Amino acid sequence: MTAMHELTLTGMRDGLRDGSFTARELTTHLLARIEAAQSSLNAFITMTADAALAAADAADARIRDGSARPLEGLPIAHKDIFCTDGVRTTCGSRMLEDFVPPYDATAVALLADAGAIVLGKTNMDEFAMGSSNETSFFGDVHNPWREGLSPGGSSGGSAAAVSARLVGAATGTDTGGSIRQPAALCGITGLKPTYGRISRFGMIAFASSLDQAGTLTRTAEDAALLLGAMSGLDPRDSTSVDAPVDDYVAALDASLEGLRIGVVQEFMGEGLDADYAVAVRAALAEFEARGATLVDVSLGNIGLSVPTYYVVAPAECSSNLSRFDGIRFGHRADNPADLEDLYRRSRGEGFGAEVKRRIMTGTYVLSAGYYEAYYLQAQKVRRLISADFARAFEEVDLVVGPTTPTPAFGLGEKTDDPITMYLNDIYTIGANLAGLPAMSVPCGFVNGLPAGLQLVAPAFGEGRMLAAAHQYQQTTDWHQQAPEGWS
Repeated sequence: MTAMHELTLTGMRDGLRDGSFTARELTTHLLARIEAAQSSLNAFITMTADAALAAADAADARIRDGSARPLEGLPIAHKDIFCTDGVRTTCGSRMLEDFVPPYDATAVALLADAGAIVLGKTNMDEFAMGSSNETSFFGDVHNPWREGLSPGGSSGGSAAAVSARLVGAATGTDTGGSIRQPAALCGITGLKPTYGRISRFGMIAFASSLDQAGTLTRTAEDAALLLGAMSGLDPRDSTSVDAPVDDYVAALDASLEGLRIGVVQEFMGEGLDADYAVAVRAALAEFEARGATLVDVSLGNIGLSVPTYYVVAPAECSSNLSRFDGIRFGHRADNPADLEDLYRRSRGEGFGAEVKRRIMTGTYVLSAGYYEAYYLQAQKVRRLISADFARAFEEVDLVVGPTTPTPAFGLGEKTDDPITMYLNDIYTIGANLAGLPAMSVPCGFVNGLPAGLQLVAPAFGEGRMLAAAHQYQQTTDWHQQAPEGWS
């Protein structure tokens, strides 16, 4: 008999419905796994065991009386950037070490309304700023695939938890690749939907025009299940889009026959690990064998995505994080000499080095005399990158390429060189700048470590993208592989 933790989220749902186990049994089992794994993975910041068990009992009652909701009794975790009513929400920062919100983020509330059970809040790079989960005030997260390696970031805690079979699924956020990159490094499926598809209300902001909530799951089928529950118009979020929410699960059976897939040439050359390229090309051959047509496409300005991002995102973060001043909430310095001392020490003590670096960069590019030279130019290039994607989608249905240049790297390997760290997101940032849906699916191994294939779709094309990923996963088993010792 398959152990409960080895089941996908969809498998857990089916097991609960057919009576193979109860929600309390499933929740208890996974809580024990999390507790046992915490010392080695450090994937969680806060646990919600008592509330989870109470929710599990309520789920069992609903299942028994036939009133089960779509996600009834399914165990998930939330990245610790989503406000959760009555539960500490830290953003991985000393600044919010003791912050307890009085409300739920919309994404949190929607999943709860659908019946999901929250087991805890996952570790993350501080204020989602990082690509390795090493900037967290609460310590590094470790990759389940190999001791001493990064799980990626900023949603590294969520990715590690799903990869190690500690939860059925987890939420994440993606500003420049922070769902897809850790999904690739941890061998799972990560989905960033179209900007505005999921409400950002209650999701603590890093860069408001780029941030998007999404999912980390084992399979595309599980991602479709969650996306349907999380999506929709929210009047509390002015960037939330009033567009119909498709039945993403029903769309999964769409054939690959006739699908036009654009292979981004700029992603397949210099900078990509040679063995990683082999895994990606093998995945492309599988799509072709199932009826898809491969077309070479060029995104001429995509090479400018990293410098563009690292002007736009810091500019927005310097504005968003100005609210953390030691006055209303967040860390407050002891015994300040005056108001200026309070501001200086509260922010100096509350923020880590990477957050300070980005605040200073953002303040600089927005300052008088530099706004037009840097920020305005970056926004113009952003428009050119969006136009490149639009032209590509006139010829193809999806564009694909590797998710990351290399497999997982060592903790501490890139922390002394921020530019090298930033380049780890070189393939993912473009989709954020253009506001497009994108996802990473496991496509092989490089030296025993997972590799990821990235798919990008036109705006609100999540259904077609998920279907393509699902069909690929029907004839491959990369997504079924578990890290040694965690199966």
